[in-house]
Amino acid sequence: MNLNPIHRRSALKQLGLSTLSLPILSQTSTLFAEPEKKSAPKQRLIVMFSPNGTIPDQFWPDKTGEDFEHKTILKPLEPFHDKMLVLKNLHNKVRGDGDNHMRGMSCLLTGIELFPGNVMGGGNTPSGWPKGISIDREICKHLQSKEGTRTRFGALHFGVGVQDTADPWTRMSYDGPNQPVTPLADPYDAYRKLYGNVREKKQVRSVLDDLKGDLHKVANQLPESDRKLLIEHSKLVERMDKEYESGTSLRNLAATPPELPEGLRNQNDSLPQLGRLQIDMMVNSFVNDFARVATLQYTKSVGQAKMNWLEIDDAHHTLSHEPDKNKDAYSKLVRINTWFAQELAYLLKKLESTPEPGQKGSMLDHTLVIWTNELGKGNSHTLNNIPFVLAGNGFGFRMGRSMNCENSPHNRFLLSLAHAVDHPLETFGNPAFCQGGPLDLS
Repeated sequence: MNLNPIHRRSALKQLGLSTLSLPILSQTSTLFAEPEKKSAPKQRLIVMFSPNGTIPDQFWPDKTGEDFEHKTILKPLEPFHDKMLVLKNLHNKVRGDGDNHMRGMSCLLTGIELFPGNVMGGGNTPSGWPKGISIDREICKHLQSKEGTRTRFGALHFGVGVQDTADPWTRMSYDGPNQPVTPLADPYDAYRKLYGNVREKKQVRSVLDDLKGDLHKVANQLPESDRKLLIEHSKLVERMDKEYESGTSLRNLAATPPELPEGLRNQNDSLPQLGRLQIDMMVNSFVNDFARVATLQYTKSVGQAKMNWLEIDDAHHTLSHEPDKNKDAYSKLVRINTWFAQELAYLLKKLESTPEPGQKGSMLDHTLVIWTNELGKGNSHTLNNIPFVLAGNGFGFRMGRSMNCENSPHNRFLLSLAHAVDHPLETFGNPAFCQGGPLDLS
C-alpha cells in the first residue's frame, strides 16, 4: 500500500503510536513501505504444425466436456489429458486469392486474406503473401515491448523437413504484410543462432588439448636447440586455449546446449531425428530464456514426406487425396497423424520434466502448446474443423476437456491468445471474423 501522510497518521493512532513517530517511521521503518513486487509467472507459446488435414473419425472425441475419450490419433496424448483442451467446430473462414492449401497455411495464424500475386495454386488460383502479421509474431512483439518479458530473440522458428522455396504453402509465420518468416530447418544453423560458435570452440579446445599432450610427450626427446622452439609453441597453444575458454559463453547459460551428432542432413529419412533435435533445442532455449514464443513446423502444406520409418513409402500429400473408401490409404494416414501426436507427446513430456527456472512447477505449467493443421480433412480440402489441440497451463485456459466452438471463425481463437497475455486487441486479422470477441476458454 502507498499511504499519504494523513492516512499514515490515522494508521499510527490505531496502533497507539504518537504522530511524532511519523517522520522517523517514514524514513527508517518498512512498516508502511511498498510491498515488494513479485515477478509475474512466465508465459510461453509454442505452435506446432503438421500438414494435409487429419482423419476426423479417428481424431475428434465423440463427447465434449472433461471425460472425453482419446481416439487413435490422440491416444499418445492421453497422459496429458488433464492439461489438454481440444477445440472442435473452429473454422478458417478466410477466403479470397489462392487455393485452400495456401489459405490454410498462410491464413492459419494471420486470419487475414492473401494479397493478389503470381504464385499459382491448384485450379489456377494464384496469390501472394498474407496482408497481416501472424498471432505468434504479434504476441512476440507485445512481450518484447515490455522490460519484464523481453528476451534475446523474442521468438524462434524451427522447421523439420522444410526445404522448399518460400511461398504461401511453406510459411505460416509473418512479421507483417508481405513479410514471411523463414523457419530454421537446419539444426546446425539453429545451434549457431542460439549458442554462437560454442560447438566449434569445444572442438578447437579438444584439438588444443591433444596438441598440448603431444608437445609434452616429445619435450624430453628433443635436443636443447629445438627445445626452446617447442617451449614457444607450447606457450602459444596455452594462450589460444585460454582465449577460447574465456570466449565460451556456456558458463552464462542456465542449461548447456544439447549435443548435436555430426553430419545429420536435412533430408526425408532424417525427419524423426531432426524433429527431436529441434524440440530439444527449443526447450533448452526456453530454459535459457532466449525466447517466449516458438513455432515448430513439420514439412509444409502439400508436404510430400515419405514416412519410411513407419514402413510407409507413399508421399503424405498424395495419400491425403485418396478417397475414404481406400482403406489402405486411410490406415496409413491414421498412422502418420498418430506419429505427429507422438512427437507432440515428446515435446510435452520434455516440458513437463523440466523444472521452471526460478519458479514453482514445470515448464509445461508456464507454456501453452498448440498443435494445428492447415486443413480439416485432406481429400476434401476443407477449411472447416481445423484441428486445434492445446496443452499446458501457460495461458490460464481451463484444460482437461473437449470443447465445441459452435462454428466460430478461428480469428476469435487467435484473439483469445492475445488477451491471455494481457494484449487486449479488439480484432485480429480480418475484423469481420472477430465478432463476438475472443473465445471464452476459461
